[in-house]
Amino acid sequence: MTSPPSQPVSHPELVTMANDIRLACMRISRRVRFESDQELAPHHFSVLARLEDAPRTNSELAEIERISAPSMKRTTTHLVEAGYVSRADDPLDGRQVILSLTEEGRAAVERVRRHRDEWMLDRFATLTEAELDLLQRASAVLGKVASK
Repeated sequence: MTSPPSQPVSHPELVTMANDIRLACMRISRRVRFESDQELAPHHFSVLARLEDAPRTNSELAEIERISAPSMKRTTTHLVEAGYVSRADDPLDGRQVILSLTEEGRAAVERVRRHRDEWMLDRFATLTEAELDLLQRASAVLGKVASK
């Protein structure tokens, strides 16, 4: 049995859907950051995750995170003092400092990710197989939307 052809979505319906999806994504993002992370503030975790990819300068991190250089300096100073990040002089430019994750920083990133995954998995446990299938398909579409 074939399903009937779907009707095109009207502009008002698209606006409503855009708003609903945006709000749901924001709520999930906020809850997973604040309810699952007791160890690190969300902005601290974000910086550690950026350093996981590669060592960076404060300026590079500030640009990536879209915050001021002085704010990033305060954040990275806290992370250095906490033992999550190390500083080294840039061999090519003595005015720059290169920031890298320490082993403790890498372990913290892994713990926070594990807590976030557990938080999401707890919510998935209440869903039906059909809902999980729908979410799996939607995640690919949302990934496409987010990458643009």
